[in-house]
Amino acid sequence: MISGRGLGHTGGTLDKLESIPGFRVRLSLTEFREVLRRSKMGLIGQTPEVAPADRKLYALRDVTATVESRPLISASIMSKKMAEGIDALVLDVKTGDGAFMKSFEDAKALAETMVEIGRGMGKKVAALITDMDQPLGHAVGNALEVAECVETLKGRGPSDLESLSLELSAWMLYLGGVTTLLEAARARVRDALASGAGLRKLREIVELQGGDPRVVDDPGLLPRAREAIPLRADRDGRVTRIGCGAVGHAAMLLGAGRETVESAIDPAVGLVLHKKGGDLVIQGEPLLTLHVNDRTHLEEVKALLRDAIRVGPEAPARTALIRAVLD
Repeated sequence: MISGRGLGHTGGTLDKLESIPGFRVRLSLTEFREVLRRSKMGLIGQTPEVAPADRKLYALRDVTATVESRPLISASIMSKKMAEGIDALVLDVKTGDGAFMKSFEDAKALAETMVEIGRGMGKKVAALITDMDQPLGHAVGNALEVAECVETLKGRGPSDLESLSLELSAWMLYLGGVTTLLEAARARVRDALASGAGLRKLREIVELQGGDPRVVDDPGLLPRAREAIPLRADRDGRVTRIGCGAVGHAAMLLGAGRETVESAIDPAVGLVLHKKGGDLVIQGEPLLTLHVNDRTHLEEVKALLRDAIRVGPEAPARTALIRAVLD
């Protein structure tokens, strides 16, 4: 899989992977093929040999304030995916407050554009339009999210993260021809999770790409921030809203994301939510914990998050995690 880096308030797959000590995402084409041969998977970014124009597209989007341009998003994503030499592709297209595409209609249009590009090149493509009105899982930040993924592969992760990961994986098996029925694909994924096969595959790919495989058994070996600072509720009630975009911006201010393409990222920082939409809250209880190395923007971050997380008397209506499937 060829992935990208975070830009704006969104996180990047490559940034998360590089929080694993030693993990290399800039493999040569020869190295990438060898990893694929040995593991049947690989996790890299664009290189001078593979999708070289993508770095220029990222820079172009940044300096021209077109990070959210649908044609440029489509070009960036699909150029990398088509360069992989794949036969089938499953897309997770986000919609909501934390997504580039805030409205369902815009997300659907983006998904349709990418599906059309893929099918026009002879690929099997499906797109799941998924909710991003609150963060997926509990962790926001690079090493924090890797640790949460490890816990999910151990069967101890947040239910929404596990549920969506299972569905995306099932669609991959289905489009790849491993099964002829989607429900059979779901069963295969559940078995891989329960047996530990998924966890073993992660350990294998980490080692093959130069990372420390011990993090899979002990996520405590991942980078850790110097301070853990709780943000506490100022009233009783239920969480009625979590402004996902503001949460992402707060994490960026802490150093977990980049304001420009050249910005440096701190892999250790971010935040962990203790409450999600609809959860009961008691005054004084931690809503989240900030993981901090640099206090420069700390008060701004706290103010952002206090405004982003609303507590009221009644739980909000539940929103479906998977809003639509284009297949």
